[in-house]
Amino acid sequence: MPFKSISVLGLGKVGRLAAKLLHQSGFEVTGYDIRTSREQLPFLAKNADLTSHSAMLAEFSGTEAVLSCLPYQLNRGVAHAAHEAGVHYFDLTEDVPTTKAIIELSKTSKGLMAPQCGLAPGFVGIVGADLISQFDDCRSCRMRVGALPQHPTGHLGYAFNWSPEGVVNEYLNDCEVIEGGERKWVSPMEWLETIYIDGVKLEAFTTSGGLGTMCNTFLGTVDNIDYKTMRYPGHMLLMNFFFHELLMRERRDIAGAILTHAKPAVDDDVVYIHVSSEGKIDGCLQRVEFVRSYRPIDIHGKRETAIAWTTAGSVVAVIEMASNEMLPNSGFLKQEDIPLATFLSTGTGRLFGQS
Repeated sequence: MPFKSISVLGLGKVGRLAAKLLHQSGFEVTGYDIRTSREQLPFLAKNADLTSHSAMLAEFSGTEAVLSCLPYQLNRGVAHAAHEAGVHYFDLTEDVPTTKAIIELSKTSKGLMAPQCGLAPGFVGIVGADLISQFDDCRSCRMRVGALPQHPTGHLGYAFNWSPEGVVNEYLNDCEVIEGGERKWVSPMEWLETIYIDGVKLEAFTTSGGLGTMCNTFLGTVDNIDYKTMRYPGHMLLMNFFFHELLMRERRDIAGAILTHAKPAVDDDVVYIHVSSEGKIDGCLQRVEFVRSYRPIDIHGKRETAIAWTTAGSVVAVIEMASNEMLPNSGFLKQEDIPLATFLSTGTGRLFGQS
């Protein structure tokens, strides 16, 4: 059944933009945040501390869907409340244990359970699956994403335009891959390689969570699948020093605070996407690529950073598809089961046609 009412939890940069895009797409939006927004919002916004299961159940009784834009460690509780309330659930998490818990919930869910709907995991998996589908026999799919300042400073060449908790999580948790037809777990911040996009030299290295459920889906079909984060050269070495030689891996909370204090967010950012697949088409070995660089754009009169609009735009496009019955209405949604062409045809998905 189509749905039109949705609650958006967490009105930070991404959550606020997602709520606006949903409102502009015709949804009845209620936003929730622990802080009062200074911005005049076009939808109903409530101040709430939704860490209480009973409080969430009370709020979710008046909605048909929930989008969590909260820190990843809160998503499991939100998913349980959405499951009990019988409403559709969407989030942006890259956290593997959270997704595994949601997969279990989806086995008895009345609504659609769709985590990992952001940029990576999320859009990059939709692109990767589309490239794989173009081959008669696909031997590899390599997915790389980087959210970076356009004008980097210092040796790190970075700015924390994304959740520091999420970044630290990605840099320290093990990474799932398929290598030589076998499903494996490898260490983060390894497998260093060089990539050029638009003439810009970048380095790429393993980080956790970006593949979503792709290893499970393509095991036995694609011999090599991996995900890496892209940064400016030299970043990985310094972050390894910070986390491992200085032992900041043992103090994740302090690590995030130190990094965001040193490298705060910037408005002039860029999101690089490099997805490539190799295999045989009609007996000939070929390589296909999807390479883009996304920069800030104006959305309804306001300048939005690249990481904000690509992340918010991805989940909103998926919600539009679900509302229009282009996706299943219950159970677990894998990002790789979402058709790229259909995604790009949605009102919000069309934003990704700009590069």
